[in-house]
Amino acid sequence: MLQLPKPEKTCSQPSVESAYEYCRQITAEYSKTFYLGTLLMPKAKRQAIWAIYVWCRRTDQLVDGPEAELTTIETLDQWEKNLESIFAGSPLEHPDIALVDTLQRFPLDIQPFRDMIAGQRMDLKRDRYETFDDLYLYCYRVAGTVGLMSNAVLGVEPVIGSSPWQKNQTLHEPTQEAIALGIANQLTNILRDVGEDTERGRIYLPLEDLRAFNYSEEELFNGVINENWRQLMQFQIERAREFYTQAERGIRDLSRDSRWPVWTALMLYQGILDVIERNQYDVFNQRAYVPKPKKFFYLPVAWLRSQAL
Repeated sequence: MLQLPKPEKTCSQPSVESAYEYCRQITAEYSKTFYLGTLLMPKAKRQAIWAIYVWCRRTDQLVDGPEAELTTIETLDQWEKNLESIFAGSPLEHPDIALVDTLQRFPLDIQPFRDMIAGQRMDLKRDRYETFDDLYLYCYRVAGTVGLMSNAVLGVEPVIGSSPWQKNQTLHEPTQEAIALGIANQLTNILRDVGEDTERGRIYLPLEDLRAFNYSEEELFNGVINENWRQLMQFQIERAREFYTQAERGIRDLSRDSRWPVWTALMLYQGILDVIERNQYDVFNQRAYVPKPKKFFYLPVAWLRSQAL
């Protein structure tokens, strides 16, 4: 069974509170940008998002973690059986306790979790993607699913009819927008981590795009930064930004207490693309990250957008 590094202050008792605290510490340690956004949520929602994040991270670590070489299709099959146990209310490990509690509080569906495991199966079977359609399926499974999981926690705002005789309230579920945000985040990860992925023999940039910009796999593995590479990266960044734009349209449909943290998380992650540009598209020798002062600059801007848009 997968074991994540233990936080410094893990509670000894396997209670719901200690499980959520474990999930909080893992989220804070491994996804600082994302964690900052969750702190703006009401307690129940941020705890649920931490529980979901930790399950997703543990799933990802099966293929990308330090013991990934031991992972097989059978490992993932067993992981899916463990998932079924969690949804049946029977936690198997400490962080599962938090997820079981989350499932009791929020209407999460098991299918996005299953789809994420299917994405890890893809990672076991292939290290190249010929077309963007191929890559899109992968991105949906490993990240678009996170948008769907999160939607169930974030909630939506009822829309009251504008006419006096319209008494019923309607809900618009921003499903496609949630998926788009997951896709945008994953594309951002791919662009940020190009260098790390090549060290593992993986290429997530669509091969058809490499050919379109006359940039070879050999150049990619050698970290060549030339005009073809810059144009290729500009194209990829613009594609990611289009998904962010699509995602933005759905934030207004979320419950009011979710809009500010989602705007914040979106802007923080989108800011990584700006850093890649400032680094002259050198993702081989420089890791793109948003500096802490800049992160805090985003907070009031995100708040204004959550009120006005």
